[in-house]
Amino acid sequence: MRIWKFGDDIDTDAIIPGRFLTEYEPEKLAAHVFEGTRDDCRAGVQPGDIIVAGKNFGCGSSREHAPLALLGAGVKVVVAESFARIFYRNAVNTGILPLVCHDTGGLVEGHEATVDIEKGVLTSDCIDYPIEPVPPFMQAIIDAGGLVEYAKEMKEVELCTGSQR
Repeated sequence: MRIWKFGDDIDTDAIIPGRFLTEYEPEKLAAHVFEGTRDDCRAGVQPGDIIVAGKNFGCGSSREHAPLALLGAGVKVVVAESFARIFYRNAVNTGILPLVCHDTGGLVEGHEATVDIEKGVLTSDCIDYPIEPVPPFMQAIIDAGGLVEYAKEMKEVELCTGSQR
């Protein structure tokens, strides 16, 4: 995973400008991710790349278009020192893994990184950065590909077993 580095207080307007909110398909939104903010990222981000940021990533309006745009661009992991709560939950609901790492300062844009959820670390340049665990029920939603897919899986389990959760 290649790192794209951002600072503090990256708001949802920076992730996807408001004028593109008429779109809802991740692939169409991806064409405008970080437009006017980081055009180099918009043009260069590849599936599997990760976003690394400072504090309060995803602040601003509560639109779920922001994580959808990232998802459409192939970003499945966002690492930040802290997240706006609504962005964090919207990320989970769309199938993006939001990871809290209290010190992202040593992570370098363009360098490779790996994430080991079980060990609770992000590794880059042979340095391990501790990450907070994602609650198991949220990890199950992410693993399913988002809240809609998770609900479908739960409905299928209910139909197959005759039990309700």
